[in-house]
Amino acid sequence: MRARQKTTAANRDHRHQSPHCRARLNDTPTILPPVPVSCPEPGYPASTIPPTCRQQPHTDQAMKPYTPAIRRAALLALALAAPRSTGLAADSITEALTTGSVSLNARLRYEYAAQDGLDDAHAPTIRTRLGYSTAAFSGLKARFEAENITAIDSDGYNQAGLNPGGAGKVVVADPETTEVNQVWLNYAGEYLSATLGRQRYVLDNARFVGDVGWRQNNQTFDALTVTATPVDALKINYGYLWQINRVLGREHPAGRWKSSSHLLNAHYVITPTISATGFVYLLDFSNAAANASATYGITAQGSQPIGAEAGRKLTWRAGYALQTDYADQPTDYTASYYVAELGYAQAQYNLGLGYEVLGSDDGRKGFATPLATLHAFNGWADQFLGTPAAGLKDAYAWVGTTLPGAIKAKLVYHDFRSDSGSTGYGSEWDILLARKFDAHWTALLKAADFNGRDSYVDVTKFWAQVEFSF
Repeated sequence: MRARQKTTAANRDHRHQSPHCRARLNDTPTILPPVPVSCPEPGYPASTIPPTCRQQPHTDQAMKPYTPAIRRAALLALALAAPRSTGLAADSITEALTTGSVSLNARLRYEYAAQDGLDDAHAPTIRTRLGYSTAAFSGLKARFEAENITAIDSDGYNQAGLNPGGAGKVVVADPETTEVNQVWLNYAGEYLSATLGRQRYVLDNARFVGDVGWRQNNQTFDALTVTATPVDALKINYGYLWQINRVLGREHPAGRWKSSSHLLNAHYVITPTISATGFVYLLDFSNAAANASATYGITAQGSQPIGAEAGRKLTWRAGYALQTDYADQPTDYTASYYVAELGYAQAQYNLGLGYEVLGSDDGRKGFATPLATLHAFNGWADQFLGTPAAGLKDAYAWVGTTLPGAIKAKLVYHDFRSDSGSTGYGSEWDILLARKFDAHWTALLKAADFNGRDSYVDVTKFWAQVEFSF
């Protein structure tokens, strides 16, 4: 039998010892460099900037040949730890606390969901989020953010089993809740940043680790995250997660995962148009062991200008990952992940096609990404939030353009099949219309139509949304 790494009482004690988009200075803590892929969820968090160098003491004559190298290492360590100088820095703790910034976000959404065998769901909800970020003082800053999700018709949909009046209706994963969304302390040096506390955390394009920004209640992490840029072309991210605060909210039985998970992610810019990322994600959940896994992978992405027309280019992305059982995962398995994507863009439109495989170990278990922003992948109807045991093959194509009135439009088609066996799951059409009116107001219309095959039923969803941010 394949050897498996198991959790011990000793390493569980580490749970309480003490995460790519760059966020606004006074908004969010943790993110990496952008990836040239489509992602419908706007506004990902950020914290960029790890490895520190050790200063080794020289104690005798034998150390003299190494003294210059030691001095260079010491200077680099001091530079990494030096606070970042910004024009927004406060001169005292009192000034930092009193000259910070307030943020307000309100999102009104109507979601309609129809599924064969269930009553239709009508989910009008409003999400209100209020936060305060201090100014920076000696490289330190803090943020507190609370949020409330209120259903205008609380029994118009199934709130993931939390409301008896929603029984028999389609689930819409926006339960009513009030909770602390973020509370963290951040230290930012010239090349090093660390964030401790409850935070939004997104790595790369959120395929493996994300904040599920589409849902009214974001996914956040109680974590220590560190990001370093020892050289300009390299960003290294490490995160230790001791709790996953999931979109179902604190009152749901599956709303909190107790964790002892480690995330390591390194992004390197090879040329101005090509970059690569390597990662290791060791996921250990004491109350959700079936989601534990060890994943090792690499992705690369880039673009190539075409002709003299500005903005005209080919884009591409490719990746591979291997996943095995880890910690208390009850299933012995090994599964692979592949993705390849090719796109074309110019000023007025963009289009492309892709092929993604979440493999299976002979039908025992499929490759899983439980911390991802799953809504952004494999169709907006959300039929594959959990990978089937037989795996998933997703062949997709998209076209996007800007319509009159500065309306962004996107059309996507998916064909879904199993990796193990020859099961056809179904196909899906997705469409999006979005308009940003100014720095504060946005609106969108969005729809998904999944045509199921075999054991999969038909699902139709529609959203209308208005959002205000300040």
